[in-house]
Amino acid sequence: MSKRRSLRSISVPITLGAITVALSAALLVGWSILLANNIANAEDTSIDLWLLVLGGISFLVIITVLVLFSIFLAREILEVRRQDSFIDSVTHELRSPLASLRLCLETMERTDLPEDRRAHLRSMMVDDVERLSSFIDDILQASRLAHDQPAMSTAEFSLRELVVDATRTVASRHHLAEGVVRVDVPADLELATDRPALEIVMRNLIDNAVKYSGAEPRVEVTAQRTEPDGVIIEVRDHGIGIDKAHLDRVFHRFYRVEDEEVRKRRGTGLGLFVVHQLVRNLGGSIEAFSEGRGKGTRMRVRLPGAVVRGENGGRRK
Repeated sequence: MSKRRSLRSISVPITLGAITVALSAALLVGWSILLANNIANAEDTSIDLWLLVLGGISFLVIITVLVLFSIFLAREILEVRRQDSFIDSVTHELRSPLASLRLCLETMERTDLPEDRRAHLRSMMVDDVERLSSFIDDILQASRLAHDQPAMSTAEFSLRELVVDATRTVASRHHLAEGVVRVDVPADLELATDRPALEIVMRNLIDNAVKYSGAEPRVEVTAQRTEPDGVIIEVRDHGIGIDKAHLDRVFHRFYRVEDEEVRKRRGTGLGLFVVHQLVRNLGGSIEAFSEGRGKGTRMRVRLPGAVVRGENGGRRK
């Protein structure tokens, strides 16, 4: 129902704009014919000619303004839709762990509760708190990136160690078995860039790959050096995939694909926006690839000039 209302809300300004443009065009044609007849029957045609020219220019300006207004209004409505979807997602993301925490606390008040059960509940509560903390961090990070460009600090580090750390964090969050996320990154590949920013990028990409996979996720993280000192990092999953029409838009703020399989997964439409902004701040680029629904997704990050040593190359001078 809400989707149909959203489609109607977009169609109204577009329809009105189209009708207005059509009426303006019809009026322009009618006025031109009328003035042309007057010119044919008059001796002094200079005034009528100037009126014809000025009138035509005026109508063209009006039509242009109306078209731009219709486009702007449609974009604003789409932005409001994305924000509404974001608010719904935030409500769900906050309510679920809070309800779980409350239930755990109420259960732990029982005096006859076995100690092993208490330990399990404490572990669940820690998971919920970490989920809330990560969620709030994502929102704050997205807000900062949307309004300014934070300063990047440079440090040398092992890319493989960073990827392994990010993988462990995601595996702990989703309770993944060992080997679900396969890391194929050269052990000697070292980068000089902002480590915390790149770790957020990798954590979000791996988390997304797991989240949008099936019941038995399989994720591969690979990296290779490019000439002269760049690196390409790819995160590939075998999950639900993305229609090609949405590949560029998944990096927009609040954007989530309108699909039942996507709505089943928790999310706010901020993760890939944060990734995109951070990669840009690092001087790199990111692209999304997918052959379509059910065929998985591949995220490719390019960081030119970030490698200092490794993978068959010496230390950068």
